[in-house]
Amino acid sequence: MKHIITSIAVFLLFLSGFGNTGFAQSKIGYVDIDYILKNLPEAQEAQRKLDQLVDTWQKELSKLEKEWQDKFEDYDKRKLILTDAGRAAAEKELRELDQKILNFRDQKFGQNGELFKKEDELMKPIQDKVFAMVDEIAKAEDYDYILDKSGGVIILYAKDKYDLTQKVLDRLLKK
Repeated sequence: MKHIITSIAVFLLFLSGFGNTGFAQSKIGYVDIDYILKNLPEAQEAQRKLDQLVDTWQKELSKLEKEWQDKFEDYDKRKLILTDAGRAAAEKELRELDQKILNFRDQKFGQNGELFKKEDELMKPIQDKVFAMVDEIAKAEDYDYILDKSGGVIILYAKDKYDLTQKVLDRLLKK
């Protein structure tokens, strides 16, 4: 916590021109990358594709879970009349199906799953294009810093005239 407060204090001193070292002359702008991506047609299309993929996988997962639930209910009704071998076989089948469900979730939605890879494949080129446009505007208009207000940076106050979000989006839409 102390580190965070120190970091904020240093940043605020930096912005205020601490020691009259010329920092007061810094030109700082900000953008909202989330807003840009939500309003950029190619990002919307990529998100639509991702949503369709997730929907397909969710349906497959629901079918597997329903199959497990049906088998469990059947086992639960018959467990008193099953032989030890029959009970063991049914429990083994339930454990295997449960493992299949866990593997499917991990394969599709896990940290290194197909969704993560597909999202990177579809969104990274678009994000690179947005960042390149931010870079182009920053250089053309002589900004020293551009912050992304949608990320981890918290902007407590900013004049609208320094918001480059719409400018970046407009230029991306023209290309």
